[in-house]
Amino acid sequence: MKPTVLITGASSGIGLAFATLFASRHYDIVLVARRADRLNELAEQLSREYGSLVTVIPSDLSLPDAPRDIFEQLRSRKIDIDILVNNAGTQVYGEFQHADLEATLRLIQINIMALTELTKLATDDMVRKGRKGKILNVGSTGSFAPSPLNAVYCATKAYVLSFSEGISKDLEGTGITVTTLCPGATRSEFAEKANLLDSRLFNFAVMEPEKVASIGYKALMNNKRVAVPGLLNRLMVGSIPFTPRGLLLRLSHYLMRPAR
Repeated sequence: MKPTVLITGASSGIGLAFATLFASRHYDIVLVARRADRLNELAEQLSREYGSLVTVIPSDLSLPDAPRDIFEQLRSRKIDIDILVNNAGTQVYGEFQHADLEATLRLIQINIMALTELTKLATDDMVRKGRKGKILNVGSTGSFAPSPLNAVYCATKAYVLSFSEGISKDLEGTGITVTTLCPGATRSEFAEKANLLDSRLFNFAVMEPEKVASIGYKALMNNKRVAVPGLLNRLMVGSIPFTPRGLLLRLSHYLMRPAR
């Protein structure tokens, strides 16, 4: 019997890359995202190319009931999850005082509330059934420092990193491991929708989603707590503790501003 992985935000970008990667490693897949048409196309492709059993659960994680509904559907279909990849996320780019409030609250709901609840529901099932399992939560290089023009997003990703590292210790001895993947600039539809492609950050060190997913997969399989893809990203993150806070904010603001 193949192990099963649930991937949120699976319709594009890093989530799509994860779905393809896990299918190529002989996993059955549960695809979760808002766009049912894309998920169905992807499910057909993965089934045809890799022989994976693919389950599609269209869901809008900005809705508070979405995580419980997802797990109710899993239970009704008698699907046990061996790996959870919390990849879904959203972003609100620009100065906080000009940001749309509803979009900002949706960001917090998806990036923090839904991720936390999905992680809790998955670990509860794994512990109750005495099964080993793995959780991969997608953070960001923004998990390590505040960023003007990206303040709420980076704050939510700081939560993801702190939460994931904390529960990784809580879960020691249960057979469940937790890994946080913290990518930097990644070429994806996510970045395009957030209007980030013109920022200075995306003028260097941009990674492809397939490479990011590959690094995340290896870190997950090796039970690493934190993985930062890319040498430049690791150097940047490593320099943060030694950078004065005021300078760090100025540098972040510079990188997040449009290049032209």
